Amino acid sequence: MQRFVLAGLSHETNTFSPQPTTLGRFGRSEDESGLLHGPEAIARMAGTRTPVGGFLDILDGHDAELVVPLVASAVPSGRVTDESYETMAGRITDAVAAGADAVFLSLHGAMVTDSHDDAEGELLRRIRAIDPDIPIAVALDFHLGMSPELCGNATVVTGFRTYPHIDTYETAQRAGGTLLRALAGEVEPVISWGVLPLMTNMLNQTPLRQPMKDIMDRAIAAEASGEVLTASVFGGFPLSDIPHTGLSVIVVSDGDKSAGDALRDELLDLAWERRADFIHDFEPMTASIGRATSVPVGPVVLHDHGDNCGAGGVTDVMAVLAECLEQGLDDIVAGPYCDPEAAAILTDAGVGATVTLEVGGKVDMPARGLTGQPMSMTGTVTAVSDGRYKVTGPMMTGMAMNLGPTAALDIGPALVIVCTRPIEPFDVDFYDALGIDPTEHRILLIKSRQHFRAVFEPIAQEIIGVAGPGVCSEDYSLVEFEHIRRPMYPMDLDTPKTVIGN
Repeated sequence: MQRFVLAGLSHETNTFSPQPTTLGRFGRSEDESGLLHGPEAIARMAGTRTPVGGFLDILDGHDAELVVPLVASAVPSGRVTDESYETMAGRITDAVAAGADAVFLSLHGAMVTDSHDDAEGELLRRIRAIDPDIPIAVALDFHLGMSPELCGNATVVTGFRTYPHIDTYETAQRAGGTLLRALAGEVEPVISWGVLPLMTNMLNQTPLRQPMKDIMDRAIAAEASGEVLTASVFGGFPLSDIPHTGLSVIVVSDGDKSAGDALRDELLDLAWERRADFIHDFEPMTASIGRATSVPVGPVVLHDHGDNCGAGGVTDVMAVLAECLEQGLDDIVAGPYCDPEAAAILTDAGVGATVTLEVGGKVDMPARGLTGQPMSMTGTVTAVSDGRYKVTGPMMTGMAMNLGPTAALDIGPALVIVCTRPIEPFDVDFYDALGIDPTEHRILLIKSRQHFRAVFEPIAQEIIGVAGPGVCSEDYSLVEFEHIRRPMYPMDLDTPKTVIGN
């Protein structure tokens, strides 16, 4: 009987965020006892459209002992503390040290700790130090920070092909299925990888549209035809100020590295030719909101991408809502805003209570020179919730979510949702938990960059991006990078094409 170690450890680190990522963000407490593992992890992840769910299904029916030492994921925020990382990485390496025939890992690829710019690469290096020959399959997020340690220590690597990420399950199946074929002696995985000095903008990365669509389509076709075993293109995560930032490609070929190298080079060449198309022209916040006033029918989705917790935002910047009210917009549903103090006041007051309080603005963002600005408001509490719901949309389907105590406050022109724990609205189920029908309102103001589109596009009459202030701003004229590779396009327009890879 074979022994498989399956683990999940995911965090997208925004190095400009003022909020350190501690163990409590990954689990139910600030100590090791709160981390999900073992039979409970299997029970909670089984049947979900997640990478761990994908690995579980690939392994289902195999005559094997399955060990799950950790399944941990935290909302994007600042650097992961060393203590937290060592605790979680230790869970995984201890399981491997106890003996294993293969390892299946659901990682992010953009985790940064106090001591490690590439936490995933460091984890793989430690596993290899325990067993130099153990096969390792890795499923990664589309927003990868590529390093030699990651690809140099894995057997098979695959990445999400979608943004919004609706293929996380399939990504793990691609990695896990290929590794099982390798274990059976059917294939011999060989990795080719490369990263460009190209800082793409996340608003222009999605494979749903050009310039990325043709590039990703070529990778998908090469894999489907059997030209290579797997092919993945990664848009990169430009909010990590680390040397590994950039657009990258990973190809896994069957024993013939030249085939993988050729496809890798083709994909990187195509991306470099289109480098100018990956840059976004930013419109002033006031102008974006002004456009919403002329849309005759709702819902109009205003997505504030400057303070999106899905990319490390604090989710309590109130500037966009304030501007909406200043311009006379009404019938707004705004939020959720993460403010534990305000959420407690509202939930304690209860439905029907009239409350005056300050919402948001509790967190300063010194890396961007921003000071928290609370918004004073008076209104009636219309709903309270424990913040628990299950995802029904196409991204992470079946996952149990927890916003903590949550309330809706009607302040007249806006219904303001305030929660205890941050969440990016990649589905509409959080509205249901408060009895809100989003299709009945004119303006839906949310904090998101792309993930909302999977469920909001079908109900929206128009979608307008708003470049609100926050640590997720990708207006590179406002960002001071100290550690990225230089020269880097577009900060350095004369950057030569110099690929780092194998």
